[in-house]
Amino acid sequence: MTESDGVDEILRQWQRDRPDLDTSPIGVIGRISRLARQIEDRLEPVYAASGLEPGWYDVLATLRRAGPPFQLRPTDFASALMLTTSGTTKRLDRLESAGHITRHPDPDDRRGVLITLTDSGRELIDNATARHMANEHRLLGGLTQADRHQLADLLRKLTNTLSAAE
Repeated sequence: MTESDGVDEILRQWQRDRPDLDTSPIGVIGRISRLARQIEDRLEPVYAASGLEPGWYDVLATLRRAGPPFQLRPTDFASALMLTTSGTTKRLDRLESAGHITRHPDPDDRRGVLITLTDSGRELIDNATARHMANEHRLLGGLTQADRHQLADLLRKLTNTLSAAE
C-alpha cells in the first residue's frame, strides 16, 4: 500500500458524512487535478530558465515537431494548443516580435498565413526541450518504467473514453 495523501482524507470525510454516495471517482479525478497544478508549477520555472515566456513552449514545440520546413497554419495551432484563435494570435505576435517565428502568406491559399520557426526559434526550442525532458524525467523519478507505461496506458484510455463521449 502506498502512503496516504490529501485525497484519501477527502474520501474518508465523504465516507463518514455521506456513506450512501460512491465517492471513488474523487480518488482519480481529485489526484489528476492536483497533479496537473503541481506539474505546471514545476514546468514553468524550467521554461523561464530556458528563456521562454509563459505559453511559448507549446507553440515552438508544435512548430519544431512539424518537421522541415517547420511551418503550420494558425488553425493548426488553435486545435493543437486548445486555445482560442485570439489567444493563439497573442502568443504568435509575441514570438514574432522576439524573432522566433515569421508569418508570411500561404502560397496555396491567398487568404491564409504560414507560421515558420526561425533559426533562433529552433535553437531556443531545442535547448529548452533538452532541459524540459530532463525535468520531466526527474518529476517521474518515483515511478518505475513499468509504472510509467501502465500510467500512460490508463491515462490514454481515460482520454479516449472522454473524447468518445463528446
